[in-house]
Amino acid sequence: MAFAQAKRTGGLSMAEGSTTVQNLPLTGLLLVGMGPGSVGAMTIEAVEAAAAATHRRYEAYTALWPDDELNLLEQTIGPIQRVMRPEVEQPEDLFALASTSLVALLVVGDPLQATTHVDLQLQAAEAGIECRVFHGISITTLVTGAIGLSNYRFGRQTTLTYPYGGWVATSPLETIIVNRYTGLHTLALLDLDPTGLGTGDQRPMMPDDAVASIELMRLKIEEGLAEREFSHDKASDLLTKAALQSFVEEDVSQMRVVLCSDMGTEDQRIVSTTVGGLSNQTGGRLNCIIFPATTGEVEEKALVRWEQE
Repeated sequence: MAFAQAKRTGGLSMAEGSTTVQNLPLTGLLLVGMGPGSVGAMTIEAVEAAAAATHRRYEAYTALWPDDELNLLEQTIGPIQRVMRPEVEQPEDLFALASTSLVALLVVGDPLQATTHVDLQLQAAEAGIECRVFHGISITTLVTGAIGLSNYRFGRQTTLTYPYGGWVATSPLETIIVNRYTGLHTLALLDLDPTGLGTGDQRPMMPDDAVASIELMRLKIEEGLAEREFSHDKASDLLTKAALQSFVEEDVSQMRVVLCSDMGTEDQRIVSTTVGGLSNQTGGRLNCIIFPATTGEVEEKALVRWEQE
C-alpha cells in the first residue's frame, strides 16, 4: 500500500498500491519511531509498518503525542492501545503476543533513543522474537538543529526530574554544570511523571516546575559540597569538584537557557531567556531546555533570534 496526502496539512491517508516496506515477518516485534509529534513527520516506511501489524501498542510514558495527531494516526493505521512502563520493562505479555502475531510498538521520537527500548530489543533477541526497527526523528537532532547550536558541541544529555517522595537527585544539574564548565551545551528533557512510576499519572513538567527543580538541586549541591568526598585519583571526580566549586559562585537565576516547546508540531516555539526568566514562560504541551555553554560567533547570532523584546 502507498500513501496519498490527506486533506489535513501534514497528514497521510492510505491508498491502494505498492508498499515501501518489504518482507515483514508474520510474527515478531516492530519498534516504530513516531517522530516528534505529528503524523506528517513520520517516515512513510514507519507508518506502513505500523499499519501492517496485527496489533499496535503506543508507549506513552517516555513522551507524549498531541491527542489530535494520535487520533489521526489511528484513523490512518488502525486501532492503537496505550501501554505504560510496566508493560515495556516487563515485556512477557508483549512477547507472548509477538510470538503468534506481528506487534508494532509505537515510540515517540526514535525508538532506540532511550536505553529502555534498546534493552527491549536485546530481550526480544534472547526470547527468539524477531525485532525490526523503523527509525524516527529524535528530539535530540531536531532541537539542536532548530535553535542553531552546533551538534558537535553538546555534552551528555539529561532529564530534569520531579522530587520523587521528597528525594532530590542532583545528577541532572551536575551534568549541566560539568558540561558548561568544559564548554559543552546541554539538552535537558523535562519529566512527565511526578510519581516516577510510569503508570499513567502524567503531568508534563512546565517551565516553573523546571525552575523549582533546579533550585532544589542547587540548594542540595551547595549544602553538601563542603562535606562531599572526591577521589583525587579520578580525573572525572577532580573535574566535577572544580565545576561545582565554580558553579556555587554563580547566580543560577542568570544562567542562560533556551526553552523549546512542542518541537516538530504546528505549535513549536523557541525562547531564549534565563533560569529566572523561565518562570514567566507558559511553555507548551511538552517542553525541553537547552543550557548553552560559551557560544561561537555563528551560534550567538543564531540564539539572538529567539530572544524576546
